[in-house]
Amino acid sequence: MDVHDRLALIEGAPTEEVVTRPELEALLGANDSPRHYIGLEVSGFLHLGSLLSTGYKINDFAAAGCRCTVLLADWHTMLNDKLGADLGAISRVSRYYRDAFSRVCPGAEILTGTELYAKTDSYWGDVAGIARHVSLARAMRTLTIMGRSESDGVDLAKLLYPPMQAADIHALDADIAHAGMDQRKIHMLAREVFPRMGWKVPVSVHQSLLPGLGGPGGSAAGGGAAAKMSKSSPASGIFIHDTDAEIRKKVSRAWCEARTVEGNALLAIARDVVLRGGAGLRIERPERFGGDIAYPEYGALEADYASGALHPSDLKSGVAEALVSIVGPVRDSLRLDEEVRALISGAQAG
Repeated sequence: MDVHDRLALIEGAPTEEVVTRPELEALLGANDSPRHYIGLEVSGFLHLGSLLSTGYKINDFAAAGCRCTVLLADWHTMLNDKLGADLGAISRVSRYYRDAFSRVCPGAEILTGTELYAKTDSYWGDVAGIARHVSLARAMRTLTIMGRSESDGVDLAKLLYPPMQAADIHALDADIAHAGMDQRKIHMLAREVFPRMGWKVPVSVHQSLLPGLGGPGGSAAGGGAAAKMSKSSPASGIFIHDTDAEIRKKVSRAWCEARTVEGNALLAIARDVVLRGGAGLRIERPERFGGDIAYPEYGALEADYASGALHPSDLKSGVAEALVSIVGPVRDSLRLDEEVRALISGAQAG
């Protein structure tokens, strides 16, 4: 596979930004197997965005020759007060995440932060070194990577999160740091600080996040605003453990304004999950409404929807049935014992 084909894999949807493309092209030209990294907090039940859209993108990196690593960020999860900030509970839920990503991304190495730090003698010294190059104001601005803001009351521990996440990248010797767009600030911080430390500066690749089913204005199930699919909001998205009936019900209630592409979660799901995890999108319609239609790629689907040639109800029915066929086998093969279910459910209820 030549550099052009490898670039196409990495830059394909849902990739939204590469910082920078010339650096990525040079890296792929010089290195047949660059090191890739993505870090994930361990908290709620996995959904289409956190497991499938992310997992399929990781597989793109693997197909492009990258050595992929999924870091289950257990210490970051604790610092962010997820799962009661209980490292024992986080460790048990980490096993569920490891199992899930092992199934979806069989070519990736999966390890926890605890495992990484135990074998990296310089890790905590590196955290301290990075912290010396980050102002308090900059650290506060970076808290958005945790889903927090400068106006939130934060404890001192949370200010360790940004330098630790940057240190993870260095500890893994990553050539490519991959994340959702919500993690962009930490990658920019690393690109600024690493040269001062005399360290390799990784290329940053950011993918778009699946929007919530409630659309731009709120939740399809009557909740609050839903900018993205969220593990903490079951109404905002399709979860891996939803039943077939729940998947169909959630899709049927999703915001799906006719001819509107922006903020349309069902179109994003079709692009980032259905058309990547299956054999295309087939929509069954009566002959009087144009008959059945198949979309092997996203461009034609978006064009038909934007023009009004495809009705919202037909998009909903097609996406729902495609998701049932994609999510069902993952759900049925993924072990979720009652202890883990109770830990996650209890944390979300709290």
